[in-house]
Amino acid sequence: MFEFKRNGIHVVKYRVLWFCLSALLLIPGIVAMIYSMVTYPTHSPVKVGIDYTGGTILQYGTAKEVSNSDVAVTRESLEKEGFTNTYIQVLKVNPTAADDKTKSMISVRTKFIDEGSDEASKITSVIDKQYSDAELIQVSSVGPTLSSELFKKSFIALLMAILAIIMYISFRFEFKYAVSAILGLIHDVVFVVGIFSLLGIFYNVEVDGLFLTAILTVIGYSVNDTIVTYDRIRENLRYNGKKMAFGEIVDASVQQTIVRSFNTSFTTFLALAALYFFGGVTTKDFVLAMMLGTVIGTYSSIFFCSMLIDFWVDKENKNKKITAQA
Repeated sequence: MFEFKRNGIHVVKYRVLWFCLSALLLIPGIVAMIYSMVTYPTHSPVKVGIDYTGGTILQYGTAKEVSNSDVAVTRESLEKEGFTNTYIQVLKVNPTAADDKTKSMISVRTKFIDEGSDEASKITSVIDKQYSDAELIQVSSVGPTLSSELFKKSFIALLMAILAIIMYISFRFEFKYAVSAILGLIHDVVFVVGIFSLLGIFYNVEVDGLFLTAILTVIGYSVNDTIVTYDRIRENLRYNGKKMAFGEIVDASVQQTIVRSFNTSFTTFLALAALYFFGGVTTKDFVLAMMLGTVIGTYSSIFFCSMLIDFWVDKENKNKKITAQA
């Protein structure tokens, strides 16, 4: 049998505060997603890369520190050559012992270019004129048909993951626990997608196939943390449900799991931070999504999902009292 410290953390007492905090975290991202869906040609909530829109990306390495004015000149030169809808991004590269010359990577995204076409040569000639030491590093192309198919499969994968989670939690706990967990997942996904929507608007950050991988990983991580808390609530209810209020049991369960959740998330966050600051530039957005998901997943499992369960049970008890009095 468990013994509880009644002077510990009382999260239920500030249930309204946690709900308001969640709203503050989500509203800016939701506004950004609505704006993106209205303004972007793809009508997507985030700025998507060629994985979902189709096109060709050419990446060039140079020893020059490329500035915004340099990018403007490059864009103007490409427009003169007929490339009117190009997207140019500059990635800063940390020089290493093996490659101490490349300081910037210029990424040029344009319409889909067929293999053997001279359009890629035209873009390369424009880059060579402005950056004499530029070297073509990589060319990536995704056709419109493939990008459309990838988008459909990504949506199906996300939907199947959510349905599987609902079935598992409903079987292991109760349906109300499953609904609360899914609302927690939506809470986490909306937060991460909202942040990337803001980054797309203000910093032209695009998402690719790795972003979906990050979202699915965030979902799994968040559910794992939530189930640990739910499992402790169920176990405490079994031994103390008759002598303690449900809100007290939620508080006690959070006390027993919060240190474990924080330590696990903190160590995970440190590893991701190392990858973000010292890893390659191509995985930075993926790692950033994981970092955001780790933080918000820990928060939601303790201060959002648990509060939803307490709110649900509290409403059920009030309705039972009203029915009994009638």
